[in-house]
Amino acid sequence: MNARERFHATMHYQPRDRCPIMDFGFWDETLVEWRRQGMPQDAHPDDFFGMDPQWIEAPIRVGMWPVFDTLVLEDMGETRVVRDCDGVTKLEDKRNLSIPRYLNHTLKDRDSWDREFRWRLNGQDPTRYTSEWPEFLRRALDPDRDYPIGIPAGSLYGWLRDWMGVEAISYLVHEDRELFEEMVATVAQCIMDAITPALEAGVQFEYASMWEDMCYRSGPLLSPKVFEEVLVPQYERITSLLKRYGVDVIVLDCDGDISLLVPLWLKAGVNTMFPIEVGVWGLDPIALRRQYGRQLLLIGGVSKLVLASDEDAIRREVERLSPLVEEGGYIPTPDHRVPPDVPLENYLFYITEAKRVWGKSLPNLRPTAEQRIPGAF
Repeated sequence: MNARERFHATMHYQPRDRCPIMDFGFWDETLVEWRRQGMPQDAHPDDFFGMDPQWIEAPIRVGMWPVFDTLVLEDMGETRVVRDCDGVTKLEDKRNLSIPRYLNHTLKDRDSWDREFRWRLNGQDPTRYTSEWPEFLRRALDPDRDYPIGIPAGSLYGWLRDWMGVEAISYLVHEDRELFEEMVATVAQCIMDAITPALEAGVQFEYASMWEDMCYRSGPLLSPKVFEEVLVPQYERITSLLKRYGVDVIVLDCDGDISLLVPLWLKAGVNTMFPIEVGVWGLDPIALRRQYGRQLLLIGGVSKLVLASDEDAIRREVERLSPLVEEGGYIPTPDHRVPPDVPLENYLFYITEAKRVWGKSLPNLRPTAEQRIPGAF
């Protein structure tokens, strides 16, 4: 069974040889630290760890296009002020680009929306298909293609929050509901217009991917009531389009405590939750399956805190999730990008256990001797 067949079988509760072995990704700082701990300098993580194919998606620009020019407005040595591709001005620490300080946003109101953003959301712009599209299409249409591919399906709240800022968009929802609804509908139409040519090209996509990141440790940034009234109908437009072309695995990437929004995403046709961030709120893929049954597909749910712990804790977590893995409709991965406090030795042990238990100990999945570091096993 190849990776494409395995992904499809897993997400449709069909017989398969084993579970896909995948990851979420790694912080840049993590890879720097792991190379200090013995990972070869030129090794790609997925090759080094022997993963299945990772998140291969069609090269389509489904969001704001063209983006804003990135400009360095001020350089202060170790820090700099940058206006980024979303039109957001931020203070960056050159040593750590992961968490900047946001200073200003171009999108503020009706005037800035009409002047700077609306025209960038023309989904029919042919330049949304990159120079990589013809070769991607050729490979995607190959009847012998052995890896799964996805189609990007955008974001209805997360992008707007990024463009405007959390505080400003939170006020907008209540102070100018009409503009908020217009923004969401415009983004949805842009996404649909952008992906329709790809769907009509005859490619069988194994999944679609959406991104929101609209929850934190205490729940969603938008009330479930407003979510249901404004976002659910627009999600339904997108998911209906996807399903007309046979794309029935629709993956939603959202961190934080998503508990209150899961039933609403399901109502809207978004059926796969990722990365199921465990956090202090204790989200658990087993509990989610118990609550929603097989209608809810799952990817993620392996606590990064466990990965930073010890071998016994890692072994217990792999075994604990094993029955859900066997049931199907679930691909276990770390619940976010792996942080630098996870030692390389721990992650290698996790991968070895995952391949032993979830991967059925297939020898072609084990790291080679050259990939191992001294004392790792």
